[in-house]
Amino acid sequence: MARYSEEIIEQVRQNNDVVDVISQYVHLTRKGRNYFGLCPFHNEKSPSFSVSPDRQIFHCFGCGVGGNVYSFLMKIEGIGFKEAVEQLAEKANIQLPTIENAEDTAREELKAKIYKINQFTAEYYHQNLYKPTAKMAQEYVKKRKLTQSTLETYKIGFSGRFDELYKQLKAQGFNEKEMLESGLVIRNDRGQYIDMYRNRLMIPICDIRGKVIAFGGRVLDDSKPKYINSPENVVYSKGRHLFGLNIAKTECSKRLLIVEGYMDVISLHQRGVKNVVAALGTALTEQQGWLLRKSTEQVILGFDADGAGQTAVARSMEILQKMGCDMRVLQIEGAKDPDEFIVKFGEGRFKLAMDNAISLVEFKVKNLKKDINLENTSDKIKFLNEIAKILAKVDNTMEREIYIEKIASGYNISKEAIYAEVNKLIYTNSKADNLLQGKAVKTQIAKKIENEENIIDEDLKNREDTIIALLLDANQKIFQKIKEKIKPQDFKDETNRKIAEKLYEELEKQDTNVNKLIDEFDEQTQNHITKVMATDYEIENIDKAVDDILLKYERERLESVAEHIFGVQMLAIAMKSEYEYDIDIKKTLFMLAIHELGETIIGDLTQFQISHEEKEKQEHEAVANILRGLIDGKQIEELFLEFDAHQTKEAMFAYQCDKLECDLQCKLYDEEGCVELEKQKDNESLRNELVQKLLVEGDSWSEMWLHFGQQTYPYDDNFRDVSNYAIKHNISLEKVNKKTK
Repeated sequence: MARYSEEIIEQVRQNNDVVDVISQYVHLTRKGRNYFGLCPFHNEKSPSFSVSPDRQIFHCFGCGVGGNVYSFLMKIEGIGFKEAVEQLAEKANIQLPTIENAEDTAREELKAKIYKINQFTAEYYHQNLYKPTAKMAQEYVKKRKLTQSTLETYKIGFSGRFDELYKQLKAQGFNEKEMLESGLVIRNDRGQYIDMYRNRLMIPICDIRGKVIAFGGRVLDDSKPKYINSPENVVYSKGRHLFGLNIAKTECSKRLLIVEGYMDVISLHQRGVKNVVAALGTALTEQQGWLLRKSTEQVILGFDADGAGQTAVARSMEILQKMGCDMRVLQIEGAKDPDEFIVKFGEGRFKLAMDNAISLVEFKVKNLKKDINLENTSDKIKFLNEIAKILAKVDNTMEREIYIEKIASGYNISKEAIYAEVNKLIYTNSKADNLLQGKAVKTQIAKKIENEENIIDEDLKNREDTIIALLLDANQKIFQKIKEKIKPQDFKDETNRKIAEKLYEELEKQDTNVNKLIDEFDEQTQNHITKVMATDYEIENIDKAVDDILLKYERERLESVAEHIFGVQMLAIAMKSEYEYDIDIKKTLFMLAIHELGETIIGDLTQFQISHEEKEKQEHEAVANILRGLIDGKQIEELFLEFDAHQTKEAMFAYQCDKLECDLQCKLYDEEGCVELEKQKDNESLRNELVQKLLVEGDSWSEMWLHFGQQTYPYDDNFRDVSNYAIKHNISLEKVNKKTK
């Protein structure tokens, strides 16, 4: 799908402040430089959702979601990037250019056609209502006591017979494909084009801007179904709209009543209740919940009093609770629905019922009481237990106390008894939450152990995150310093590596736009970018912090090489002592001391990163550069090359010791393609009795490595770490000891 130009995307972004946009969905409170609120993407009690006006990003420290103004709108509205640009452009009164793309152009043209078809049809149906052929519709309107003003406001109409609309649309120049797409015309089994709606009272459905997007058709006799609604198409998705919101929006700043059907809305509006809308389905969707959340301060649910209506109330309350809405439930005793109630008791009584709408807790308690006989002791105990469960979920202490007082006096139950049960549940739930949290942590740890190749030292991860955060600030001086020491491929964390690759590329061009960068990545990477940007790394002196990080990287690299050199030298001494090889041990040890000299410069590259030939070439060039100018430089270089060729006795022995030491470090080198011991039949070091015994008896590399290290290098810190590793992974030392006795 074609996109708008980067210039247009940036213009729209700059004209839509992230705080302003998010404030339409989330109540934000300023704390310092940033704003905080309850995250709309997960259920939380304490605000962890942060919005930065400086950086124009958002990040939730609870669930990890993050992004910019576009990604927020895409996630909250369930739309694509293009639609997000268009919505924000409309909000900012920016005229978007036409995108030259055949698919997009065809879609936009179809949408424009369907809007025109719908508008024409609404007017046509409305005019039909006053024709002699609409006698049944006129009688229905009269029975419902709908005024001329109401008919005009909602453009109520009447559909004719068989193919009347089809002929009218044809005469207007619309083709069959466009009519079929609109859902107003269908094709029967005989191939004839006929009207979807015939002999029905027609109610246009509009979006919040007042554009006709669909229709609802009510039957005027006993035919079934009672209502037929437009199918979904390029302009209509029932889960994203509310009937009557385009009319009610001017009246709903404080509270908004939501009812089940079109006629409820129309009847209530005519009788003075104008802040009323209807869901276009059996229960609210999340998109409709967000529409309500940004349209009003309080939502009142006025669904029918029957079982289906009350079920819809319960489902809708779950949606609205997730949205963080202030919600109430309308009580309409003495009537089956709001329409009947206002007709029977009048506007004043209805508005009083709205004022007295009950809370979620009161609604649940009331429903609970229906099936409980409070005169029965066991039922009363059951009632108390269920009430305690409801009240234990109320977070606000003061609110909970008010409910306890009210329930105690209303149902003749001791306050103390309710308090005792509620507090017990709160304690139990808190304990359970802690246990679950502990289990979750343990599970995470277990997963990390299971996928050990993905484990990154926490300190290293923090350092990488800090570097990414510094680079995201687009400081060229810092970038130049970092890139000299650290390449994108040096980042151990996969996500950081992906970000670094793109960042380095953009920083080289000196054209880094973080919000633009966010748009180019997947959701997981977006979340990570906003996390490092939103995290306070407490850096007082940036230059010093960078120097410290780079020094630590360099130290770790050298220490790693040094540990390997020490280990392989000690292995050579052990092997020489045992076998009494006819070799110059001093020359061998010197050879081993310099054999990794190249790696101190180019790093320990594997076959998955670079070919053997290229690695050898780079190592030789690095060694030549290091030794250039030294008095003994040439002699040392020749010794390095002798080891690399492993043709002499000393070089072969040193090479075999080097390979064996790598193999014994199984967990470190396994994933890097290390050759298995069984395949090294020509390795002289395999003559070692201990190695042979362990190998034959089928011990794991971990056990071999551990035991060999314990016997040979008891004083080496490296092997102390190995021992800890073995214990952590339940490697049986007892088993190893038994086998080697």
